[in-house]
Amino acid sequence: MRVSSSLRVGVVAASLGLLASAASAEDVTIKFATLAPDGSSWMKLLKGAAKDLALKTAEVTSGKMTVKIKYFTGGSAGDEKDAIRKIRGGQLDGAAVTAVGLGMIQPEVRVQELPGVLTAGNNKQLDCVRNKLAPDFEKKFYEKGYVLLGWGDVGPVHIFTNVEFKSLADLKKGKFWAWTDDDIIREFIKKMKLNGEPLGVPGVLPALQTGKIDSIYASPLATVALQWYTKVKYMSKAPIGVAIGAMIIRKESFEKLPPEVQTVMRDNAKAVAVKLKDTVRKDNDKAIKAMVKGGIKMIDIPADITAAIKTAGDEVSGALVPKLFSKELLDKVKATAAGCK
Repeated sequence: MRVSSSLRVGVVAASLGLLASAASAEDVTIKFATLAPDGSSWMKLLKGAAKDLALKTAEVTSGKMTVKIKYFTGGSAGDEKDAIRKIRGGQLDGAAVTAVGLGMIQPEVRVQELPGVLTAGNNKQLDCVRNKLAPDFEKKFYEKGYVLLGWGDVGPVHIFTNVEFKSLADLKKGKFWAWTDDDIIREFIKKMKLNGEPLGVPGVLPALQTGKIDSIYASPLATVALQWYTKVKYMSKAPIGVAIGAMIIRKESFEKLPPEVQTVMRDNAKAVAVKLKDTVRKDNDKAIKAMVKGGIKMIDIPADITAAIKTAGDEVSGALVPKLFSKELLDKVKATAAGCK
């Protein structure tokens, strides 16, 4: 059968059109780092959200672009200071970090974690304060060259130790982890006159195993997820503080995306932030029950330790003004917290 020259031209043109369409389709990979280990509550939800993001970005661009998230989990990209350095250098696009990592970009965000500013364990107050202050902080991050996509919870911070602390004197016998990059905890340990050992997060478990440290501070869920709970015997019943986090992306990486894709990414991050908040809070409660079942003993915080924590918290606030934040911001956060009870 003969094929007319016009038909042949049409077939060739159509084929070229299909090739051009395929060539114009783009897979964009966004690289994110996090200390959260695979299998943890955080990563299960973040990876689920990444799948949704890929589908929705393909949908809004009619298949021309699919945005995929590649996570470097469990500190495989280093501690948070390493992740932030790599973002600045263009090796990573963003990160899901604690407030310590956030503070390396915009120190003022750490004011929310100051001892005594927010009532430890009061999630209603935390949500209220964060909702009211979030626009201000998000603007501050944008001015620094980052888009804050969504806030997250780490959880209430408890004391975990191998020393049964019945008094402040007992607590001072311990060898406390002092996160190298955490200005607040280093100052707090100094004011409490505790024995602090500077370490990054990846170094905590080995240090517990060797006895280099025997006391840590963390949320119950983080303590379980990072396997720290296997090396401690006691836990404070009451939390001494609160730990938060967020997902950030370099503005340069974000603004390379088409506007409709930016919108999808923001919506996706906000949706997973809501799920994370609810899940992490429930899993922190489950983690406590699991640790108690596993043999960890819960201890009431003695009165002299409670008093020392309050005094140290007030002193830390004064010591970090204006190094991390202004007196005006501190007063604003305290007033907001007072109104959010």
